[in-house]
Amino acid sequence: MQSNSGHPVERVPVLIVGAGYAGLSAAALLAWRGVPVLLVERHAGTSVQPKAFGVNQRAMELLRPVPGLERALVEIAEGVGDGDMRIAIAADLSDPEPQVIFSTHGGDYDFLAEITPVPTVGAPQSQVERALRAAAEDLGAELRFSTELLSLEQDDSGVTALLRDCATGAETRVRADYLVAADGHRSPVRERLGIPVTGRGELGRLCSIMFDADLTGLAPDREVTLWYLQNETFSGVIITGTGAGSHVLGVNYDPARGESEADFTDERCVELVRRATGRPGLEVKLLDRTSFAMAHVLAGRYRQGRVFLAGDAAHTMPPTGGQGGSTALQDGCDLAWRLWLVLSGQAGEGLLDAYDAERRPIGTLTADAQLANLGVRMPPAMRVDYPEPLADPFAAIIGYRYHSPIVVGEPGDDGSLLEDPREPTGRPGSRAPHVVLEREGGTISAHDLFGSGFVLLAGAGGGEWARAAVSAADRLGVRLTAYRIGRDLTDPAGAWERRYGVRADGAVLVRPDGYVAWRSRETAGDPEGVLEGVLTRVLARPAR
Repeated sequence: MQSNSGHPVERVPVLIVGAGYAGLSAAALLAWRGVPVLLVERHAGTSVQPKAFGVNQRAMELLRPVPGLERALVEIAEGVGDGDMRIAIAADLSDPEPQVIFSTHGGDYDFLAEITPVPTVGAPQSQVERALRAAAEDLGAELRFSTELLSLEQDDSGVTALLRDCATGAETRVRADYLVAADGHRSPVRERLGIPVTGRGELGRLCSIMFDADLTGLAPDREVTLWYLQNETFSGVIITGTGAGSHVLGVNYDPARGESEADFTDERCVELVRRATGRPGLEVKLLDRTSFAMAHVLAGRYRQGRVFLAGDAAHTMPPTGGQGGSTALQDGCDLAWRLWLVLSGQAGEGLLDAYDAERRPIGTLTADAQLANLGVRMPPAMRVDYPEPLADPFAAIIGYRYHSPIVVGEPGDDGSLLEDPREPTGRPGSRAPHVVLEREGGTISAHDLFGSGFVLLAGAGGGEWARAAVSAADRLGVRLTAYRIGRDLTDPAGAWERRYGVRADGAVLVRPDGYVAWRSRETAGDPEGVLEGVLTRVLARPAR
C-alpha cells in the first residue's frame, strides 16, 4: 500500500520510538501478549556504555512473565559479582576514609526475600538492553535500528509516522493505532506535541569516560563500587565492578564557563582517571567517551491523543539513587498490558487515560527523590533548596500506590501514595502482596499467577466469588482466572488472609500488572452482579 505522497505505508498496532529501557520493555511485553509491534531507534544498536546499573525488584516482577527473561538477567548479574555494592563520597578511590552512604554488607536488606519473589539484579544497562532486545525479537517484535522518526500526525483513529532509514535514506510511512514515545529526555516527540515540562531542568553536563585499568587493591572485582568524587581537580563519579569489562569515570563540566566535551582529550581523560583512582602512574586504556546532561524534567502529561510518553521522555531524573532505569522499565511494562487489553477489545480507552493518573505521580516522586539524593551527594554550596531524601526508599520502589477511576477504592482510604512494603495492606490500588503458596506439590509466589490476564483470588469459603468471576468474565469477554486459596492453592504459612486483608469468604481482583483493583473482605449478595460491575469499571467499559 502507498500513501498519497508515494511513500510505502505499513500498518502496525503499536509503534515505539526509542530502544532504551522503556521502549524495549514495552516491545517485549507487547510481543509476549501477541500484539504486533514495530520499534525504531536512530542509533545503530543498543547502548555501549554501562549507563544505569541495576534492575529493581518491582521492575523484575513486571518483566518475569516473559519466558526466560528473568533467568537471563540473573545470569548477567551472576557474571557481574556477588550482589555486593557500596556507594560512598570520597576524594578518590584511594581515599582511606570514604563516607559510605549505602552498602549491601551486613544483612540490612534480607527482608526483601519476605516481600518479593524476585532477586535484586545488579547488571549494567548495556547488557540488560541486549537481553531485552533478544527477548523482544524472539517473541516476534520488529526492531529497526538506524531508523529515525521524521514526522508524525495523529487523528481520532491512529497515528501516521514518517520514518527514514539512516543508512540508505529510504523513507517509509507507518500507520499505527498508538505510538509510544520512549525517545529520551529531550524527546523530539514530546516537543512536537507541545507537551509542557516542569522541574529543575538541566542540572549540568557530564563526560562519561569508559576505560580499562588494573584497579587491584582499590576496588574488589566482585563488588560494584560507586564513588562520588569531590577533590580540588574535579567533581564527578567513578563506577567499578559493573561486569561490563570496563570501568566508568564521569566528570562534571559547565558549558556556562566555556567548558565543553572537546576539552576531554585522550591525554586529559587519562590524567582524570589517574586522579580519580589516586594512582598517578596508572596504565589506562580508553575505550569510549560520551557526554550527557544531568537533568530533572517532568512532563506535564503522559498521554496526548494516541501518543504516550515513557521513560526519560516522561520523567528525566538525576542518576543518584539508581531508579531512573527501573522506572522506565516499569513504564514500558505498564503500557504493554493496557494497550493489549484495549487493542484486544477487552477494555475501553479510559484504561489508557489511567496511565497518566497512575504513573505520573510515582514518576514525579521518584524523580524528586533522585534530586534529593543528588543534593546530599554534591558539595554543600550546590544543595540550596533541594528536597529531602525519602525516609524509606523501598516504599517508593515496591510500596507505591495507584489512585484512578479504574481502581475501586474503599471507604476511608487515606489516599496515600506510599505504604511500607514490609507491612502490606492488600488495599485496592496497592501492589498485591507476595505470599508463598503451594500448587500441585510445588511452591510458587502469588506473583507467579499474575501477568497474562486478570486474577481473582478467593478464600476457601469464597466459592461463589470464584464462580461469579468466571461467569462475569465470560459474558464480558475478559481473560480472567479464578483461584481459591485452600482449594486450588495451599497457603502453608496461613499468611494470605492477613496480607490481603480479607476473610475466608472474601475475594481480591488483581490486574495483569499485579495491582489490586478491587477487594471484598467477605461474601456479598449477588456476587455475579457485583463482579460484572467491578470488571466494567476496572476495564473502563460502558455499563451494560
